[in-house]
Amino acid sequence: MSPLGPILLSLYVATLATLVVSLAGLGLARLFTRRRVTFAKFWESLILLPMVLPPTITGYILLSLLGAKGPIGSVLAGAGIRIVFSRAAAVIAAATVSLPLMYQHCKIALQGTDPRLADAARTLGMTESRIFRKITLPLAAPGVLGGIALSFARALGEFGATLMLAGNIPGRTQTIPLALFSAVESGRTAEANIYLLVTVIICFAVIAISGLAQRGRPGSRGESPTARSGR
Repeated sequence: MSPLGPILLSLYVATLATLVVSLAGLGLARLFTRRRVTFAKFWESLILLPMVLPPTITGYILLSLLGAKGPIGSVLAGAGIRIVFSRAAAVIAAATVSLPLMYQHCKIALQGTDPRLADAARTLGMTESRIFRKITLPLAAPGVLGGIALSFARALGEFGATLMLAGNIPGRTQTIPLALFSAVESGRTAEANIYLLVTVIICFAVIAISGLAQRGRPGSRGESPTARSGR
């Protein structure tokens, strides 16, 4: 089988998963930094849980929820929607394991912005949504971009949860990590080396992008956000 299929599929899955976690992670981070949420510690722990759980355990939990006999999967099955062993399952698995990274980066980035700038904007009559779009988000952009880059890398490299929920179906759900595993298991060393090289190149690019984003973060060169805003 041509290595191009798993490579393109991995890029497709990782891109969709990153789009999902970018919106979800930023939204959740904004919610938890702006408001008092009941049982906030519990909900945050739930968001971060996939970061510390073994990926196969995360995949089994998703399978239990989204399988034909699961509480969510049975409802979807009644509507004629099947998630397990599909590309959608691969996206869900990748998004689940990369969401904690995105959430953490967004939360830290939002907390690092100078609240006095938002307070000043409120005195000028700006709405909260406009303050977030025009002031808070641009200031937090370097950290958010770093989170996006690392979330993409995590989604690209997801193995255990994808195997449990989406399976290892060539041409359908076989991403780069799964294809590399199959190639090594079958003794196809040349093919495995191609997957290795492509993954390393992509991850190097992601690290470079993340580094550039971090360099642009306020205070990254020893200068406080307050000092910058006072110029």
